[in-house]
Amino acid sequence: MAKKIDLNKTVYELVNEYPELVDIMAGLGFTEITKKPVLNSVGKMMTIPKGAKMKGISMMDVVTAFISNGFELVGEMPAVAFPGAGAEKPAAASAASAEKSVNEEPVEVEEAASSTQPVADNKEAERRTLLKSYLERLRDGEDLETVRADFVENFSGVDASEIMAAEQEMMKEGTPITEVQRLCDIHSALFHGATREEKIANAEKAVQEEMIRKRAQEELAHRDSYPKKDYSDKNQKAAALEAVKGHPLYTFTKENDALAALLEEYKENGTDELFQTLRQISIHYAKKGDLLYPLLKVKYGITGPSDVMWTVDDEIRDEMGDLEKETQRGDEWKQRVEAVLKRADEMIYKEQNILFPICAVNFTEEEWYGIYRDSKDYADSFGVKNETWDEAEDHVTAAAAPAKAGAGEVVMPGGHMTVEQLTALLNTIPGEITFVDADDINRFFDEGPKVFKRPGMAIDRKVFSCHPPKVEPLVRSIIDGFRNGTSDVVPVWMEKGGRTMLVRYMAVRDRDGKYLGTLEFVEDMEFAKEHFLG
Repeated sequence: MAKKIDLNKTVYELVNEYPELVDIMAGLGFTEITKKPVLNSVGKMMTIPKGAKMKGISMMDVVTAFISNGFELVGEMPAVAFPGAGAEKPAAASAASAEKSVNEEPVEVEEAASSTQPVADNKEAERRTLLKSYLERLRDGEDLETVRADFVENFSGVDASEIMAAEQEMMKEGTPITEVQRLCDIHSALFHGATREEKIANAEKAVQEEMIRKRAQEELAHRDSYPKKDYSDKNQKAAALEAVKGHPLYTFTKENDALAALLEEYKENGTDELFQTLRQISIHYAKKGDLLYPLLKVKYGITGPSDVMWTVDDEIRDEMGDLEKETQRGDEWKQRVEAVLKRADEMIYKEQNILFPICAVNFTEEEWYGIYRDSKDYADSFGVKNETWDEAEDHVTAAAAPAKAGAGEVVMPGGHMTVEQLTALLNTIPGEITFVDADDINRFFDEGPKVFKRPGMAIDRKVFSCHPPKVEPLVRSIIDGFRNGTSDVVPVWMEKGGRTMLVRYMAVRDRDGKYLGTLEFVEDMEFAKEHFLG
């Protein structure tokens, strides 16, 4: 049964009918379609032709993409201008303009300059007519190579926009969309390699291939520069670390043991609840992807796991996510589940016998401390909790600080920056920032224009002095709530200068919960209204 896209339906309706449209349309430039809030709001009001017009996307590009993906289009096809092709004019009008420009008396320089435009339009129309003739000859069954020979003789290069304009003109003259669909592959064969865009793309491809080749050579040379390691006792080293309670390899191994047991259980009793538990494999894979693969690749030049295993991890996780969404769970679904769980089982073996031993040989004690510290940010998977690694706990504070900080840099647990970098970063955040310390003193305003003015003279003054008497009680109430711990965030929505603003007051606390001050953050929310309401 043919897949039909009704251009009169909304984007929301079409995506619900054909979910694969999301990727196709995103590739065409409808990037917002990947955002569910936008699809569920604007998508319910927007049709594809309207969306194309708003974003300046050629409907011929849309038609071609849909047809090449096996769709048949129905509904009214709008007439749209193609980028770079200019607005189309009726042939008779163009001819009349040209004739008039020839027969008229000579004119002044400025007038003569403007009179060249109809001639240029007429030339474009002639090219379009010639291009259209090639398409019509193909439609009428003429041999492809004969038509191609005439095309090459008359055109040294042609813009894709001209091809689309020719096809659009045929459709305006009554050629149905289904006929364009039938001709699509033939058109592609005729013009393949002839458009300027394709020539540029081919040149860019050659450059990219050369760059890839050079990078491969550089990577091999870089890898050879690393000290050679002795892997003869890699399994013993891995086993020793796996036996240390709380060590990252101890936790990874426990998770693999639990996963293996769940896989066996699923073979006996494949319930939906059990499959949902198996999806926690994404947490296990995320830890590997964030904590192990990059360190092996960047620090030790070992790219195999990141290039191969990381890709397989993603494929397993994505497939399990897709299977979980399926409503039809027949034999085909079961076969897919069996295949992906088999890959997950194979990955357990690869981790225990390849990945973990490689890590055990290469990673230093300090690096394992860092991995242990960072692993605390991840949720538990398969019921395996992070145990305490006593040896590492004594080093966590030291490991949390950057190993190397330059002179004059501000050192923080999350890294280190120069004052110049930190200032620029704070000024780049899309909002107005005010920090009031625990003594209610204004300590910091970001720079730049502001909706709510912040005079520099207000720094080192009490925050209450910056507010009119009628507002001061509210400000005191908010800060008192933060200080005594009864609240952490107070959002205030308001209109300012005809724009919707969100002002958030937030308690600033240290790791132990001690109150350090108040952050006021002002955001202009008009962008959200424009994004969701169009």
